[in-house]
This record gives sequence, structure tokens and C-alpha cells, in this order.
Amino acid sequence: MIEKLNAIHPLVPTVLGIIALLLAAAIVDLLVKGILVRGVQTMAKRTSATWDDVLIEYRVFGRLAQIVPGIIVYIGIPFVPELPDTVVQLTRNVAAGYMVLMVTMSLSALLSAGSAIYSSMPIAKERPLKGFVQLVQIAVWVFGAVMIIAAVLDRSPLLLLSGLGAMTAILILVFRDTILSLVASVQLTAQDMVRVGDWIEVPQFGADGDVIDVQLHTVKVQNWDKTITTIPTHRLISDSFKNWRGMSQTGARRIKRAIHLDVNSIRFQSAGEVEHFKRFALLKHYIEAKEAELRDYNASLDLEVDDAVNTRRLTNVGSFRAYAANYLENHPSIHKGMTLMVRQLAPGPEGLPLEIYCFTNTTVWAEYENIQADIFDHFLAIVPDFGLRLFQKPAGSDLAGLGTG
Repeated sequence: MIEKLNAIHPLVPTVLGIIALLLAAAIVDLLVKGILVRGVQTMAKRTSATWDDVLIEYRVFGRLAQIVPGIIVYIGIPFVPELPDTVVQLTRNVAAGYMVLMVTMSLSALLSAGSAIYSSMPIAKERPLKGFVQLVQIAVWVFGAVMIIAAVLDRSPLLLLSGLGAMTAILILVFRDTILSLVASVQLTAQDMVRVGDWIEVPQFGADGDVIDVQLHTVKVQNWDKTITTIPTHRLISDSFKNWRGMSQTGARRIKRAIHLDVNSIRFQSAGEVEHFKRFALLKHYIEAKEAELRDYNASLDLEVDDAVNTRRLTNVGSFRAYAANYLENHPSIHKGMTLMVRQLAPGPEGLPLEIYCFTNTTVWAEYENIQADIFDHFLAIVPDFGLRLFQKPAGSDLAGLGTG
């Protein structure tokens, strides 16, 4: 048969052999994909597990099936008649390199699928492994590239690997960011510094929002205006940032804001004012307890106490401070198990700061802002009832009023 074909043309047997080999590889490829791969996909859809669906999504089995045509070519090329040995060897080398490439792609897809399966678990938020998976994928591709080159050149991979030793300095320079990111990923994971879902602030990058992805090289933050900020992973180790996870875990969010009072409005209370404040439900017990304390103290003095200057008396700012503290303690949206106080800060050019320090029992942003605004609405409105004035720098209308006066 071959002699008859040679009689037509010397290249006819070779060309027909190559065509037959390629057809065989294509037919086997179609059979494998049509029977095995689709069979696996059908079985995966019928199961209740999700991990097999992820393997299908990342085409792990499809890439493994692509190895089969390479095997057919690798085995069948020596049987092509009249083909030079150099061509046969070169074709087998290329086929071997192709098979190594498909194995490398399959391993990379398997790692990506494993990362996706792990990310769907609750523990993934506490211990993200995406950065480590990406590092392993880089190692797989580097090793795969060495094996592909060794297969195509028909050389031992050990020779190529030994040659890499001389390129260490170049590799370190090329993979500098990868090495820094690897160290940062290890530290971030080991110390549990950042998780997906954390609210972080990184002023250096203008980032203020939720972490949506932690990778080997980058951390993605979705800001409150829905923009995305990408931060190099190693910068979270070298630079400082704020993580609000502790607030979310406690279920409480801090209110820390001061009301500035005009020091010229601070004074002692008259007896009539003291009686007036006893009608305040939030001040009645405070006034009675404070009167008893002051009465006992003044009675113990050896000096003549008829003169008011020698006695201790109630002040309007003290009564307001007690009122504010009792108001917070009775507020249904204030967390009672955490620090709660109303304190004076040092007086300054902007009057006497009276700081409200407490925690709401919710961390939802909108609810928190409404609670805070409601509290200060009340305090700002009731300040004049205590004979106090809020401090405010003169505005243009104030200066105009002085001129007309």
C-alpha cells in the first residue's frame, strides 16, 4: 500500500499519515470531551454538593481532557511513514511540552477552584488564603515553565534549575513585589489584621470602607461612595491603618462629641432655681443627694458660714452635667454595659467643652447618626433652661448688630 502511494508521490504516505494522526487526535478529543467531561458535568449537577460545581466552573476536567490529544500525537507520530527522525523527535518534544502545559493549567485551575470553595466557608473571613493560593500558583507556573522548556529542548530540567541559581539576583529583583507581598500576607493572616468584610481606614491611599478582597499583591477596599481603592498588600504592614472590626464585634459604636459652653454664663444656682430643678425627673434625686452632701459639709465648717462665699453651692453647669449623664443612662439606644460619662475638658478660647462620651447599642451607620443627632438636639435645646449659653464665634450678623447698637 505504501509502495503504491510512493509511486504517486513520495510525500503522499507522510501527508496521509499526518492527517490520519491529527484526525485520530481530534476524534479522541471529541469523544473524551463528549463522554467523560459531559458525564462528569451531568453527575455534578445531580449532586447536592457545591464543590464539584466549582470544579466544573473552573474547567478543571476540561483542561485535563486536553492532555489526551497530546498523548495520541506523542505515541502515534513514530508510526507516520517516511518521517525523518529529527521531525519525529521534535514533534514528540512539542507534544510533551503541550501535555506539561495542560497539566500546569489544570493544577492552576484546581487551586483556583479550591480557593473559591474555601472562600465560601465562614472561616475564610477570619483566615483568608487567597494570597497563599496565588503564591502556589506562581510556583506551579514557574516549575511548569521549566518543565515545558526542558521537554521541548529535550534536556534535563535539573540543568535548567541549576542555571536558575545564577539568576537569583535577577529573580529577586523581578519578583520583589511578590516577595514583599508574601511576607505581608503571612503577617496579615498570622496576626489576623485584615479580613474580608472589615471596615478599614487607610488615609495614605484615601481608603475608607469595607475590604472586599484580599489577594497576594493587593487588598481591595470598597469606599462608602462605592469607589474601589486598591492597596498593595505590603503597605498594610509598613504603614498604619485603622480597623473597625472591634466595634462591629462588640455591637456598639462610640459617641465622643463636646458641647461648648460660654464660661460667662456659668454661675451658682439660687434657692428658687434649686427648687425649680427638683421638678426635673432626671435631676430630682441628684439635687436631693447633692443638697444633703452640701448641707453636711457646710455644717462641719468651723468658719462662719452665713456668708455665701464660705459655703459650697450648686452650679448650673454641674446640674446640667448631671442631667446629661442621667439622660444618657435612661436613653434606650445607649449601651449600658460600656463606658458612659459626661466630663469637662480644659476651658479654652472656645469656652468650656462638656464632652459626651458613650456608646450606642447599634453599629449601623444611619441608626448611629440618628441616635447621636437626637441626643444632641435635646441637649442643645435644653441648655438655656439651666441659665447657660452655648459658645459660638461671632458671625457677621453679630458684628452688624454691635454696629447698630
